[in-house]
Amino acid sequence: MRDLAAASDGELAALAGHAATAQAAYRALMDRHRAAAFRLARHHCGNDDAALDVTQQSFIAAFAALHRYDPARPFFHWLARIVLNKSRDWARRRKVHRLLTFARPIEDAHDLAACTPDPEREVADRQQLTRALAAVVRLPTRLKDVLVLRTLDGMTQTETAALLGITEKAVETRLYRARAKLSEMLRD
Repeated sequence: MRDLAAASDGELAALAGHAATAQAAYRALMDRHRAAAFRLARHHCGNDDAALDVTQQSFIAAFAALHRYDPARPFFHWLARIVLNKSRDWARRRKVHRLLTFARPIEDAHDLAACTPDPEREVADRQQLTRALAAVVRLPTRLKDVLVLRTLDGMTQTETAALLGITEKAVETRLYRARAKLSEMLRD
């Protein structure tokens, strides 16, 4: 078997379709893109545990749909769309969970208080980072996607536009609006 580390994403995707090389090809694709997928999920979810779950779900979904991947396009752009969709699914489930959690009887309130972190234990810069990440998570999805891809993941305007299926001008506008909204949220 050839060295899979040197294979292109398209070659790995093709090898994943063959029973003899599937597991090694999957592993190579995951090793190559896991950190970037996790970062993207982390910026959307706001915490490591949720990001790990989203990353795992994303790779499972990607490998199940690998036959739909177009090797002429960058693999990570295809995977990033899946990560974004799984992050949105996670956010929807979280909203439902929060609604159900706060619909509990008042007698259960002491359980909720025990689960909240003590903000006095965290240092000031960690609190600021947490506050900033929380603000990013609260941004509207169309603004958050552009902000995360451009600013936190370092994609170009062209790459971001291609990934999201919008124009470069729309990326520029949404990035401006996301930064303005984020600045406003952090000022309060």
